[in-house]
Amino acid sequence: MDSIKENIIEGSIVDKKPTISDVARLAGVSKKTVSRVINSEPNVGAKTLSKVKKVIEDLDYSPNPQARGLAFSRSFLLAMIYDNPNASFITDAMYGALSQCRPNGYELVVHPCDATQASLHDDIIKFIRRTKIDGVILLPPLSESNDLINKLKAIKCNYVRLVSVISDDVAHMVHFNDREAVKDIAEHLIALGHRDIGFIKGPDNSKSAAERHDAFRDALEQNGVHLGANQIVFGANTFQSGVDCAVQLLKSDNPPTAIFASNDEMAIGVMVTAQKMGIDIPSELTIIGFDDMPQASKVWPALTTVNLKVKEMGKLATLKLLALCNNNIGLAKTIKSELVPTLVRRETTAPPPILRG
Repeated sequence: MDSIKENIIEGSIVDKKPTISDVARLAGVSKKTVSRVINSEPNVGAKTLSKVKKVIEDLDYSPNPQARGLAFSRSFLLAMIYDNPNASFITDAMYGALSQCRPNGYELVVHPCDATQASLHDDIIKFIRRTKIDGVILLPPLSESNDLINKLKAIKCNYVRLVSVISDDVAHMVHFNDREAVKDIAEHLIALGHRDIGFIKGPDNSKSAAERHDAFRDALEQNGVHLGANQIVFGANTFQSGVDCAVQLLKSDNPPTAIFASNDEMAIGVMVTAQKMGIDIPSELTIIGFDDMPQASKVWPALTTVNLKVKEMGKLATLKLLALCNNNIGLAKTIKSELVPTLVRRETTAPPPILRG
């Protein structure tokens, strides 16, 4: 074939929207092969793949979503379902998912939930049936519910969940290793010389909050530092709860020289409260957060925190889900399942005042 344009004119499809038949004819392959390329299915040779993609690009061909859905008994919709007040976590997970959805011919539906509703899980199942989505990505803490997972299995809905607690079901999860990251935080604080350390825990209904608490306590005790009950306060992963928890800790009889907050929003609440109380950061108070939300690097002083690699989690979860939607559980199992968050050292940590002289 001399050129795509010549073939288009020959086939007299200049004035009409190109079809899958046009792509197949110009690429010299079957419609089934074109479908395999569009849906990123295996068993397409590299040369054929390149040829079909070139024709698709030259024709500016895009599949009719309704016809495509009927042909494959799919909606080509994935959903990201969440009940999480952390907007930056949701946004990063969404961008990670979108980076894989669109190149693979899928759209992403973002669906918020209200955990206070007794009918939460049933409402999610109704949403899935109503929208006929092909699979769901579950964000924490919703992803930690075994009851919801069992209901998804009962209706044969593909799912992948982002979790902090690892399981054997690697095809259906992306695990962020909180324990290792929290251990790094504890060791960093101890290396600086801190012994009076406050901890702001996340919500009681969150397994990741419990995991961070347990990991922090264990890491401190392994280094000879005890985390007493009076050094632990309970937040809600919000800025205001960080403010409230900071008041409790900093106005106590034995205020800490360092505070680790389970997420950045609470950590920033601590920073604002400390500054209003005339406490200098970090010379008089060290603060560490968790998440590395965009504001963490923009506040002053810049917040030391943990980067969760949420965009990468969203990307990996989507790749697993696409494999499951193509009935390829073997591929889903081989896609990376664990990410280790990293400590990002900025400007809110320093030795305690007693060691600074």
